[in-house]
Amino acid sequence: MAPFRGRPLVAHTVVAVTEAITAGTLAGGVAVIPSDAAVLAWQLDQAGLLLVENPEAATGLASSLKRGLAVLAEAHVPPAGAAVVILADQPGLRAEVIARLVERWRRSGLSARPRYREMPDEPGHPVLLDRSVWPLAATLTGDTGLGSVLRGDAITLVDVAGANPDVDTPADLRDLEELS
Repeated sequence: MAPFRGRPLVAHTVVAVTEAITAGTLAGGVAVIPSDAAVLAWQLDQAGLLLVENPEAATGLASSLKRGLAVLAEAHVPPAGAAVVILADQPGLRAEVIARLVERWRRSGLSARPRYREMPDEPGHPVLLDRSVWPLAATLTGDTGLGSVLRGDAITLVDVAGANPDVDTPADLRDLEELS
């Protein structure tokens, strides 16, 4: 919820998600939030996302990933063939990156992640997960995503321009503000 360019960080991410839904790139979305996150819930509800509370959010990313994929597996009609995992603390997300990942998945059937030109050595986000890899989430614990178990021919990289830095600390936010 930290402010960036006059709005909370998450509001910037929501714009990209809303653009992807409006363009038909995404069929909708599920937002996994901590149980005590009313302000965050309001931001995500405005985008029309299905809100799912995670009372175990403090244990790390794995619990939220498991919860979100479970909701998609159970509730989405027709069944989702893939999920795009988007982190709320990445205000540089662009709808065009989501579209490129979906396009690659439609052609290859593989999970995909971006490789940003300005950050080529860092794992890029968001990550598109083909439904065939969702069961791997059950093996995760703590603050670990599926990037730790997806290797080689299970995932493809999509080269994209720019960067999409993660904002986890006040120093990260200051660095981002200096780049802008």
